[in-house]
Amino acid sequence: MLKPCLGREEVQRHLAAALTRSRWVTVVGPPGCGKTLLVGHAVEPEPAVWVDARALHSLDELLTASLDALDTETAPGDVCDVSLARELDGSAAVLVLDGLDLDTPGVGPGLQRLLESTAHSRLVATSVTTAGQPDERVVRVGPLPLPRPVGPPTGPLVELFLARLEAAGGPPVDLDEHGREVHRLLHATGGLPLLVEQAAAQAAVVGLANATPSSSLAEAVRASYDLLDDSQRRCFRTVASMPCPVGIDVVGHLVGTTRDRAGGLVTALARRSLVEVWSDGRVDLLSPVRDAALGLAGDDDHAAALGGLLRWADRVAPDHDNFGAADEPWLTDLPAMRHAVLTACASPDTRDLGYQLANRIFSSLYTSMRTRDAVEILEAVVTSGDGPPAIGAQVARRAGIAASESRGTYEGLWLLERADQQAQTASRPDEQLAKNASIRAEMHLDAGDLRQAEQEALRAVELDPGGSIIRQVTRTLADVYVSSGRLEEAGVTAREAVPTSDVNDERWITLAARTLLARVAVEQGRTAEARAAARAVVVEAQSLAEDRIGLLAGTLLRDLDPSFVQSDVPRETLPWAVRLPVLAQDARDLLRAGDVRHAARMAADLVALADGAGLGRDAVAARLLLGRALLAAGDSEQAASTFMGALHDADQMPMPLRVADALDGLASVAQADGRREARALSAAAAAIRQPRRAVAWGYAARHPVDPARAVPDGWLRDGDLTKEGHEAVEAVFSSTADTPSRFDVLTSAERQVADRVADGLTSRQVGEELFISPRTVDAHLSHIYRKLGISTRARLAAMVVDER
Repeated sequence: MLKPCLGREEVQRHLAAALTRSRWVTVVGPPGCGKTLLVGHAVEPEPAVWVDARALHSLDELLTASLDALDTETAPGDVCDVSLARELDGSAAVLVLDGLDLDTPGVGPGLQRLLESTAHSRLVATSVTTAGQPDERVVRVGPLPLPRPVGPPTGPLVELFLARLEAAGGPPVDLDEHGREVHRLLHATGGLPLLVEQAAAQAAVVGLANATPSSSLAEAVRASYDLLDDSQRRCFRTVASMPCPVGIDVVGHLVGTTRDRAGGLVTALARRSLVEVWSDGRVDLLSPVRDAALGLAGDDDHAAALGGLLRWADRVAPDHDNFGAADEPWLTDLPAMRHAVLTACASPDTRDLGYQLANRIFSSLYTSMRTRDAVEILEAVVTSGDGPPAIGAQVARRAGIAASESRGTYEGLWLLERADQQAQTASRPDEQLAKNASIRAEMHLDAGDLRQAEQEALRAVELDPGGSIIRQVTRTLADVYVSSGRLEEAGVTAREAVPTSDVNDERWITLAARTLLARVAVEQGRTAEARAAARAVVVEAQSLAEDRIGLLAGTLLRDLDPSFVQSDVPRETLPWAVRLPVLAQDARDLLRAGDVRHAARMAADLVALADGAGLGRDAVAARLLLGRALLAAGDSEQAASTFMGALHDADQMPMPLRVADALDGLASVAQADGRREARALSAAAAAIRQPRRAVAWGYAARHPVDPARAVPDGWLRDGDLTKEGHEAVEAVFSSTADTPSRFDVLTSAERQVADRVADGLTSRQVGEELFISPRTVDAHLSHIYRKLGISTRARLAAMVVDER
């Protein structure tokens, strides 16, 4: 429950009016005037999301903190401002940015762009200054009025003082008898509520007559500080040196005492309004109080705090760098751990410890799906300077893995280059370089650059032919060969990765290789064998708690055996590289069940997600699925465009069997449209599969197009689609519009989005009309902007209106 907002009736009326007239309100006033309390009362009747902006120092930090507060999951490739705009436009909540420094470069213009890119977003900021932007409406808050100097003191300031005095344990006050002392204290505060609370806390301890009036917050803090004992003073100075909230366990290490004793110290500080205790038990200071406290701290305090912080981090971090649970207690104090790691890395004397801590906490962060936090911490560690030879390359490599998963497939490549540099000082450089090459191969494989993936995998084998990484690299090569349609090589290589005996930490490689063998069987039409192999992997993975491999094998089994019921797993908890295949199978199940619109919406989302994440193979699969859903919905024009996109991407990678799938899809479109080229397209697909001993499966097998007896001349060479063949296929589905338009470069889906944006619809409203998600709408808009050379919705709307 909020404290009463005494004496602010007029300001509250102004603020309520501003909130009804403007989507951006900034409440401005000096520190300690009660801005946060005012806003709390103003937004209490409606949903509000609060962001503690006091420690945020850039627009990126503000956007990230806002997305976190809204509990918004961002996909790799997502842009923070676009994601925030999308989330706010579909939410009834007010975004409250508390303690925001609007002088921070880019923050004001960034918030202005946020409002311009949305139709319904609303935000409130509390600050000591204004942004000076066109859509900002300012409500100013000053001190409370001081009581009249004659007669017993009355008014809201007096009520606040007496209430806070009672809460701090002070005796009742007879204003007729002690009015002069109350006048003296309150006039010294200048009417600032925070100073009044400090004065009341002091008076509760030493009495009204002995309390020292303060005319500034620094003086008020000092007066309260003087009333503390030595241990409480030390605790106050030490906690103030932390730039983030900290738990009681951390406080105990900072001051070198027990947890129980630390709790008592914090309670004493809270009684004097020197610290705040959050609902989760962490301790923090208001920014002006922290500034005043830091003025009291000396070098010894900072050194003691750092030493205590590092002792805490070293004690709670997992002992082994490959173990760490998702529910580790220290994760509640992740900001403190981040500060410990980065502060240690800032000094050459403690950098090795910083590297060790970062390496030990990685598994917990990765397991708990905090890859964004992991990459931010490890990236800062790597850029701080070279780490110890034994783990420097590993930390950089792990940073690369986290960057690829959270930001996009290739976002971790530069970190792998740093890992290569640090590997040179390791005791076994070739082993570290081979491990780096193996991760690089996986990145290229996920992106769909199969030639580069094979090259890096073979390089890993060459670097360390007898090393521990060989089986993992062999599995990667088998995956490359399956994707490349080299099925015979894939089978041989996958079997090489399956040993006669297994050690515990490599069983996942065996299961993954056996899953690849099941995929080979699928491509070659040995469906019963594939079902049996996938089912065996699922059962064994469950017994070994290899959830990731078991889920992927189970997803394949769902496609082969619709009667198979997979264990329900919350999709939002899965890594993107696993989530996309699982969601794709969800969409296939919907399409098979006849829920075409829902399947098309999911497939469109998958295309946007895979493109944003740089997951090229998944993007091809998603386009093939989307094309089938669009065709089933009767939108043959958009289905043809989607299949052509899959054909182009698969041809570039190269994934010839997916090229054949795209040709089958185009054959179905041509047949639906009554085009005579349908049989030629089907014949080309069959001719691509034939030398690879592959067959059509899935949708293409269930809805075949009768192939022509021969493939048109020049379409194929050595079982692959030629450039001439590609152009011939494009010509079949090229536009025959008589009047050229600047919008001809847009796909049918992009044109539909553009038309609705011109009608003033938000991304969420466009998505509801087109049965796609707001994320997919934003992906279409990004493509539209790039193709038309524009950057705003307003410019797009103007262009569409001009064309009408």
